[in-house]
Amino acid sequence: LLYYSAFVPLDIPNKKNSTEWEKVKLLFEEFGSSHGLTALSFSISSLTVIGMLAAITYTAYGMSALPLNLIKGTTSASYERLENTEDIEEVEQHLLRIKSKCRDGRPLSSRDRRTLQQLEERLRTLRRRERHLESIEKSWWTKACEAIRPLKVVWGVFFIIVALLFTVSLFLSNLDKALHSAGFDSGFIILGTNLTNPLNMLLPVLQRVFPLDYILITTIVMYFIFTSMAGIRNMGIWFFWTRLYKIRRGKTRPQALLFLCMILLLIVLHTSYMIYSLAPQYVMYGSQKYLVQVRCIFCFNSI
Repeated sequence: LLYYSAFVPLDIPNKKNSTEWEKVKLLFEEFGSSHGLTALSFSISSLTVIGMLAAITYTAYGMSALPLNLIKGTTSASYERLENTEDIEEVEQHLLRIKSKCRDGRPLSSRDRRTLQQLEERLRTLRRRERHLESIEKSWWTKACEAIRPLKVVWGVFFIIVALLFTVSLFLSNLDKALHSAGFDSGFIILGTNLTNPLNMLLPVLQRVFPLDYILITTIVMYFIFTSMAGIRNMGIWFFWTRLYKIRRGKTRPQALLFLCMILLLIVLHTSYMIYSLAPQYVMYGSQKYLVQVRCIFCFNSI
């Protein structure tokens, strides 16, 4: 990105007797000029666009998946253990039916032997899962999660309200840009606020007390990070219509973790632009105001 946005459009003189140091020095001089600023702006903008696509894919899905999962909850370990016990009984009955065929001394067919091996392997897997579920059921973490189940429902409802607040704020801000901005050439800059949204009204008020606005901005960024992680965990990492990796507890591949960190970094980069859309008045001016200087004609006449 830096190369094609900074160095390619330049008309660098090609001197046959110039040394390699002079060529490198010329590149640094050109990069230090306005071309370097253009290159950095183009690179950051390109990465922000990629982060916007990741936010549309994962953050938007996580904003609905995270609260719904908190409200709906997960299947309890006791219920999973009951289902696993039923599967074990079913597999054992199937094994008994196959073994009953060779009670009179007749050998089993090759198909029955393959089925018998598959069922025995599945039975071992189900018994290992039963021991695992039994340890989970007796763990203190499971008991603590069951105790705070009402609190999860409250948090789920709260996250739904926050998601609706962000949706309304973004809609009002973008509608204000579409109706009252200076146009495409200026980047849809707004000369004054015409349609105020809740966050744009709240942040300048909180700025008057020093740490409150920073606390709210940090909370907003962390909310986008948590919702993005929830979306990536539920959806997995996709490349168009192909799923590359799944995000699972204790079973995530290292490559998937690298992709996860990269996607989160791009989403955080896009969040800086999203905050400008959420609260343009706070980002541009904060709670500061400027005074319009008006000539006092009466004062001049008096003098």
